[in-house]
Formats: sequence, structure tokens, C-alpha cells
Amino acid sequence: MARHLVTSAIPYINGIKHLGNLVGSQLPADLFARYQRARGNEVMFICATDEHGTPAELAAQKAGKPVAEYCAEMHAVQARIAEGFRLSFDHFGRSSSTQNRALTQAFAKRLFDMGLIREVSEKQMYSNADGRFLPDRYIEGTCPNCGYDSARGDQCDNCTKQLDPVDLINPRSVISGSTDLEMRETKHLFLRQSAMKDKLDAWIDSKTDWPVLTTSIAKKWLHDGDGLQDRGITRDLSWGVPAQFEGAPWEGMEGKVFYVWFDAPIEYIAGTQEWAEASGGDWERWWRTDKGAEDVTYTQFMGKDNVPFHTLSFPATILGSDEPWKLVDYIKSFNYLNYDGGQFSTSRGRGVFMDQALEILPSDYWRWWLLSHAPESADAEFTWENFQVSVNKDLADVLGNFVSRITKFTRSKFGEAIPEGGDWGEAGEALIAELTTRIRDYERFMEAKEVRKAAAELRAIWVAGNEYLQSSAPWSVFKTDPVQAGAIARLALNLVPLYAVLSAPFIPDAAASMLEGMHATDQTWPEDVAAAVRALPEGHAFTTPDVLFGKISDEEREDWQSRFAGIRT
Repeated sequence: MARHLVTSAIPYINGIKHLGNLVGSQLPADLFARYQRARGNEVMFICATDEHGTPAELAAQKAGKPVAEYCAEMHAVQARIAEGFRLSFDHFGRSSSTQNRALTQAFAKRLFDMGLIREVSEKQMYSNADGRFLPDRYIEGTCPNCGYDSARGDQCDNCTKQLDPVDLINPRSVISGSTDLEMRETKHLFLRQSAMKDKLDAWIDSKTDWPVLTTSIAKKWLHDGDGLQDRGITRDLSWGVPAQFEGAPWEGMEGKVFYVWFDAPIEYIAGTQEWAEASGGDWERWWRTDKGAEDVTYTQFMGKDNVPFHTLSFPATILGSDEPWKLVDYIKSFNYLNYDGGQFSTSRGRGVFMDQALEILPSDYWRWWLLSHAPESADAEFTWENFQVSVNKDLADVLGNFVSRITKFTRSKFGEAIPEGGDWGEAGEALIAELTTRIRDYERFMEAKEVRKAAAELRAIWVAGNEYLQSSAPWSVFKTDPVQAGAIARLALNLVPLYAVLSAPFIPDAAASMLEGMHATDQTWPEDVAAAVRALPEGHAFTTPDVLFGKISDEEREDWQSRFAGIRT
């Protein structure tokens, strides 16, 4: 049994996430976790809400609530929506947990002891109108690199370039909109990333199997311009992990907290600690190579905007500690999913959001479309027309139609039981051979985290069943040889639980319905296809299931297209 640690980028607490957020991290991570569990492997799948930093404060301020109260409420909302999308986290934690506070402070102290944190006096933006220093995300302006007019003080969402507030053209306060800003001196802690450059470079060079998207972004940050720079890891905020704490090897950091991008990835570890305390499990065997984690394969899933922090900053924390922490083995990064000619945007309320999606259709519809169109090699675009076509053709016409045809035919001719006698002949053996080849390819794509290719192969597996039914035509054979028709039906009926097991990582609810309808309890992965298509014996009772997937009508599509054309308020 292999052991897989899986984490997806932890979503900000500032509101409900859109479909682009979902497909960029949590959903493909869930796909991989479900697949590994189905193969009999041990999985620890960790996610959390990212509750510190400017987005939390601004969202709470907008909601008119204390930030701690707001975060608690939104964590519950995000957890409920994650459950609605059947995201199978072993634990969905909170970066504001006591575990993350203690671990973040411990890492900072250790890094200081290793000579990798220094104190820096610097000038920082101060808003006279707001009467406070402005953290990076409290400042917006025009990006000097690409001209995007809503770049933040730490990074441009458009071109992903890392920025400092002083780089922005025409900066303004996000709180008040004031441009009455001035530079004042303040003191902060900096992580000496530059001292780790060669070690990080060598580590990334060793990851020859990583996606080009991941390594190219990391290399750009390492080598473009002046190369990897030291990074401030404290901010002038009240909400977050306090930078001044008992046992801290520095003074004068009162009123400051650790930068959200310093403490947020540490929550992957802290979240596993939270799981352990709640379940009685052992978190160290997942994260400490001196406590059993040396045989763990650790895979991270994230959008491309998160790559720099996971290839450089967080590894600098882990490597810099010189302690036996588990480093990531593979980073699966995704491009952006755009929405109908523009960008999805949480802050601007543009696109379809996770709660809205679940109000329209069950989660499997969304899971299938998003994963089968995952933005792996380039940005992808959601359009209502494409969504309608994909759902109707793939889910309704191929998979749903197969299950409906064979169960209804069998019920009408033989009753709701697996037919007895006969042999399915050469056509059946050819189908078994094709499915064996395709399932091995499907497994290969899933292991390689090639999401779109895996989806395409799964669809081809469904198609093979339809083509077998169409060419074997048991409804015609029944007229002259009912026993032979029954044998054909027996093979096809056994494909239903086989398809359920294979499809469960993508569409878990439909898979459960298929198994329930066939009264099948064995969810063993089909290593031996010939044995799998004989799993339901002659005479085994089944129930003709309801329609698995309804088609999306033109009227529905037009209604949704109109409904989500504007901005969510």
C-alpha cells in the first residue's frame, strides 16, 4: 500500500469561491485523492481556509463584522459548499488555528536561529486618510510590468509579477481610495530567500517530471532580473499570527503579524495536526521523515499564481529549518479558467460561484465539465454553450444512455435480474480486451495527474460499452436467440458497476447511484477486467435506476447565460 499526502492550495476566507478557484486546486486534488483511495492506497487529503491577511480584514469590514467572527462564519460556509461538491478532505482546517500559530512561530524562530531571518528597517506606505500603515494588499495601482490598472501591492493578478507597493503607478488605498499616501519608516522581519537560492535552484532542477508551467515560473523568479530576493514576512496588521511572542529571538515586533504567505502553507502541516487531535491519528508519520514520512509521496495542487510561494518561499522555510520535514514531491499547477470572454473574479463578483452552481445543477455536472476541460496546458474558457454540449453529449448521451438502455432492455425481456446462460462470444472478448487496454491507459493518466487525458480516456471507456451494445444489438438477437441476447445483456450489465468504480473519482454521486441500482457492494478496482465483468452472477437482482443525467435545454442555458452575465453583488 502506497501512502499519498495530498494538499490543495487553501482558499482565502474572503467570500465564496468561483469555479475557476475550484478547478485550479481543490477539484483536481480531490480527483487524485479519490483515485488513490480507489486503488487501495492510504491517503491524507488536507485543505483549510486561509484566514489571515488583508483579504480577511477587508471582507470582514465590508460585512460589518469582527474579523474573527466573519472568518468562523465563512469557514462553515466554505466547508458546507466543499461538501456539496463532494470534496473528500480528510480534514478542512483553519489557518487561524492554535496549531498553526504555534507552528508558524516555531518555524520563524528556527529560521532566525539558522541565520535566515533578518530585521530590516524600511519605508512603507502610510495612508494619512486611514491613519495606518497599508499592507501590500491594501494598496492597488497600475502594474509597471503589464499596465493592469488593479494590480495589488504584492503581486499583479494579470501577469503574476511579484511587486512591492512602491513599484505601482498611481497607488491608492483599498480602504478609503485615498491617494494621500506617503512613505514612513517601520521595522520588519525578512526571510533571506537569496541565501537559499542555490539550494532551491538545485532542488527544482532535480524535479524533471514536474509540469513545465510549474518549473518555468519558479525559474523565472529565481533568475530574472536580480534573481530571488529576500522577502518581508511580517506586516502591520492586528489579525494574524503575532510576530512578537514568548521566546521570540527579537524585540520590537509588537503590533505586527506574520505575512499571510508565510503562515498559510504551514497550515498544511498544522491542518494535519488538527486532524490528529480530532481523530487520534498520527500526524508526524505524514510530515516528519524521522517519524515515518520518508515513504510518503506528497503532491500539491494549485493555480499558477500560487506557484512562486510553493516552489520558493515555502520550500525555503522547510529547507531552511534544516529539520526532517517532508518536502513536496510533485506540484501540479494549472492555468486560469476564464469566464465567457473575461476573467472569473472573486473580488469583482464575476462568473459562476460555487454556491450558485450547486443551486442550478448537482455537483457531478460541474465536476465533469471542469475536470474534462481543466486548464492544464493553457488558459481555458467556460462558456454556457460548451457546458451544455459537454454535459448533454458526455454524461447524458454516452454514460447515462448506456445505463438506461441496458437496464430497461433487460427489465423488459428478462425482469430485473442478471440473465442466465449463453456466451457473449468474440464481440464480448474483444470488448474486454479493449477495456483492459483503455483502463491501463486511464490509470497511467491518473497517476501522471494528466486530468484532461484521464477524462477523455474515461469517456472512451463509456463509449466502448455503447458501441458494444449497438453492434451486438441484443434487442434484435432476442427475436431469434433469447439466451444469446441474455448473455450480451449480462456482460453489459456488469459494465455498470465497473463504470461506477472507474468513474467515481470524477462523478461520485452518479457512481454511487449506479452501484446502488445494480445492488453492487464490491468497489474493488478492476485489475482483471475479465473477472470484473463476471462479478454480478446470473440471477443477481438489480433495480432499474432513475435517469442519471438530465439534458440541459436551450431555454435553461439561455436563462443561466443571462442570469450570470453581470456582476455578483
